[in-house]
Amino acid sequence: MDALYQTAYLANDPFAEAPAAKEARLLDELNALTMRHATNCIEYRRILDAAFSGRTNFDSLVDLPYLPVRLFKEIELVSVPQDEIVKTLTSSGTTGQIPSRIMLDKNTAAAQARALVRIMRSYLGNKRLPMLILDCPEALKGRTAHSARGAGIIGFSQFGSDHTYALKDETMEADWPTISAFLEKHQKEKILLFGFTFMIWQYLLRNAEKAGYNIDFGDSILIHGGGWKKLADQQVSNDEFKERLRKTLGIREIYNYYGMVEQTGSIYMECESGYFHPADYSEIIIRDPRNLKEQEVGKAGLIETISTIPWSYPGHVLLTEDLGVVHGLDGCDCSRRGRYFSILGRLTNAELRGCSDTYGGAL
Repeated sequence: MDALYQTAYLANDPFAEAPAAKEARLLDELNALTMRHATNCIEYRRILDAAFSGRTNFDSLVDLPYLPVRLFKEIELVSVPQDEIVKTLTSSGTTGQIPSRIMLDKNTAAAQARALVRIMRSYLGNKRLPMLILDCPEALKGRTAHSARGAGIIGFSQFGSDHTYALKDETMEADWPTISAFLEKHQKEKILLFGFTFMIWQYLLRNAEKAGYNIDFGDSILIHGGGWKKLADQQVSNDEFKERLRKTLGIREIYNYYGMVEQTGSIYMECESGYFHPADYSEIIIRDPRNLKEQEVGKAGLIETISTIPWSYPGHVLLTEDLGVVHGLDGCDCSRRGRYFSILGRLTNAELRGCSDTYGGAL
């Protein structure tokens, strides 16, 4: 296996590596990835020539050349021959937006899957749990199958068994008879719930609240992500979202995750203390929106995401349009090592993103 995939074979705990050792290892791997993409992607090489004097080797993670995430909406960037591409993922932009197109070869797709498995095992354990998907079956058909939404469902489905959908295809209404039957069947087991934040809010939680339902999902763990822009517009915070889910649906554990199709597999999971953590193959840097210099701990700025996974396209260092803040290093109460951070929202006037922001009545 190529040295660039060595991260997938580190210790089982993906959050245990000492920060200094992690940074040194990541820098070696990312410099190698930068050279690979410069050699195999002519568009990326031109960017390095124009903006970084053609450099492919850097002295720190902060110095690595980053691409604006929106660039993937403008041009196709790929570092493998066309006949090696096995899957093309598209971002879930709103109607009228140009989606990102991310080309994967089998090595990159496999690395994404391995990384996700290692992270989720630290939350779910090694046993597959009965899984209630808080979406509709149509999400895996047609044009949505390779969207961020479809990729999310497929990726997380590997941790479940007895996969059951909670929403109806035609109306996106909650299918309460199906939900009740699933809960009754697995009442003595821990269950896994997965879905996209706004869809859970709009089509499950609010539906239950309006109908006056008070349901107990029992020993349950919910993994959710995406769609916070619409909840923010409705002035719904992460804390309120969790509290209302616990009150109305009795969900025991709730974890948000941060990620994007441009770095699929590189998710940042929320911990028990409410902070996000990079795993051992990823890192984040916060940059000042005014001059793009690295921000100090505690100061907000643009989130730059770093990952050793993108092999088939130059998406290993991306500057997002999301705002965040690093709270510290090795100091989180959850005991996970490394940086821990919060998401503050979107940069003003940045285009709307999010897997679940795209549903407008039809798939």
